[in-house]
Amino acid sequence: MTTTPLPLSIQIYSLRNAGHFEHQLDIVAAAGFRQVELTGAHLDDASGTRAKLGARGLSASSSHVDMTALRERFDAVAAACKTIGFNHLFMPAVPPAERDGDAPYWQALGRELGGYAQRFAAHGIAFGYHNHHWELKPKGGGSTALELLFAAAGDAPLGWQVDVAWLVRGGADPLVWLRRYAERVVSAHAKDLAPAGEKLDEDGWTDIGSGTMDWRILSAACRAAGVHCLVAEHDNPRDPARFARNAYAYLDNLKA
Repeated sequence: MTTTPLPLSIQIYSLRNAGHFEHQLDIVAAAGFRQVELTGAHLDDASGTRAKLGARGLSASSSHVDMTALRERFDAVAAACKTIGFNHLFMPAVPPAERDGDAPYWQALGRELGGYAQRFAAHGIAFGYHNHHWELKPKGGGSTALELLFAAAGDAPLGWQVDVAWLVRGGADPLVWLRRYAERVVSAHAKDLAPAGEKLDEDGWTDIGSGTMDWRILSAACRAAGVHCLVAEHDNPRDPARFARNAYAYLDNLKA
């Protein structure tokens, strides 16, 4: 039976060094993408962002949003999602000073994010958490920060945007985690790791499909876990346009 390929998007953060926002979108469109994952700054002028996307035949698949905006501008964030026209939102990272927080910190964060997930659900918006590697450090009782966060969220509809490569960098098996939290998985960042000692000028990342991760297996696991969209990302590409072109060519050919 033939399955429909997963929609493809690209995290615009990957192109932050490619000039102004309009030029970043030009690169995205030229590479072949038709969807973009935004960052919180793009929600501030929601009408303007929607117009810039539309002028290039693009739409937003989702966006990241930080804790300050959630705490201080919740209603404005929800309104921006509706104006731009997407319904998936993710909190991408806690502030650097809080990343080594103890077990109570991560439990409190899970409860807080779970509360936001419930509030966003009333607006028709799915809200989730995006991981890095620091959430894989064991805390009280041996549980990792990520486990504590999800447990504390309880029955709240808090989703998970799986950054697969960050799981690997943290020493975790992404296939195990995708299966374990399939009920929370909604999106995945598709990126790749260079062999040890290579691409140091790109912080050890490389264009997806050119590194050490088997994305044919990983994309199938993402689909099985319930991922609705694969979002290409590179945390520090030396040539953002090259990354965008290569990411789209690889993922489009993969037909996950």
